[in-house]
Amino acid sequence: MQKRNNYSEVEDFLTDDSFQLWVLSRIDDQGWEEWTVENQKRAQLVENARLLLLAMKVAVSNVPQSEIQSALEATWRKIEEKENFSKQHIKSKIMFLQRHWLAPVAAALFFAFFSIWFYSNNIVATHTVVTYNELIEGNNEGLVEQTNNSDKSQIITLSDGSSVLLQPHSKLSYPKIFTGNERKVYLSGEGFFEISKNPKKPFFVYANEIVTRVVGTSFRIKAFPDQQNVEVLVRTGKVRVKSNELISSSSSDEVVLLPNQALRFIRKDLTFNKITNITQDEILVRSVGNIEQLSFEFTDIPVAQIFETIEQAYLINIDYPKDKLKDCHLTTSLSDQPLSEKLRIICKSIGNETSFEMNGNQIIITSEGCN
Repeated sequence: MQKRNNYSEVEDFLTDDSFQLWVLSRIDDQGWEEWTVENQKRAQLVENARLLLLAMKVAVSNVPQSEIQSALEATWRKIEEKENFSKQHIKSKIMFLQRHWLAPVAAALFFAFFSIWFYSNNIVATHTVVTYNELIEGNNEGLVEQTNNSDKSQIITLSDGSSVLLQPHSKLSYPKIFTGNERKVYLSGEGFFEISKNPKKPFFVYANEIVTRVVGTSFRIKAFPDQQNVEVLVRTGKVRVKSNELISSSSSDEVVLLPNQALRFIRKDLTFNKITNITQDEILVRSVGNIEQLSFEFTDIPVAQIFETIEQAYLINIDYPKDKLKDCHLTTSLSDQPLSEKLRIICKSIGNETSFEMNGNQIIITSEGCN
């Protein structure tokens, strides 16, 4: 077992050379980032240590030692009055700061530590944070994890035909094949979902502290672990959102969202803010992507234009025989359909044994022309 697994105090991290290298030089030879996110309590402790270490870089000042000593004692007395800290605890913290760093730096570190303490006790500690790793640990379906480390969105097709447009710096865990009476996936980051209809087998998206339940619809979820809020925006159909059962203090009431409605879950106090008119929410308006704005209702439209619309919506490339399909026009409705179903409908409408093949963000259409 690595030594750091036994770290329980901020001071333990500050004296670790590899930790200092990671924080100050961004060299992560020891896998600090991955190790940190494995446990939420550990992540908070690491963050406290990181902020303190960064505070050490302040320049040495000419503040007299007596003034620093007085400031340290006065601030800890305020903490003691609020939290009934013991005098021995106060004394040990001051001695630690004085023993390991120059007095001016110690003062800067102390006030950074005090800021962290205030934040932790007045903001972070007011609720239970649910992490992506905690969610997938409870699943025994043999999940596949897809991580988007690129700067472009990636399309993921699930075994039921549902599709997910996974945004950069996001990841999705899902079973190779959905079994049982439910379909469950786990999201960290942002994804646009188009779910295949199956009333007998509802679809669930677990993202941080919320669970989104649908039967067949399209919607976006934005749930980054380091952001204060979780957002759900519905494009078509209907979804139901509730708090994750891992949050014991939360209400189990569901919030129902209809097309062009959204929900913002405030992680700090576990509250839901339903938005019935998304055009009046500046944050949502700025974040709306192509796939949420483009229409998929086509009336006597050239196939080339339909393919171009799909390319713009999903940020993919479609390779098709342009000469053979240049005179083909279609009238069809592709709204509320996953990407694979959209392509299937187009190919069937073109006829003449037209087919498609999906390879990541590349789509290849094979056709001898329209009927």
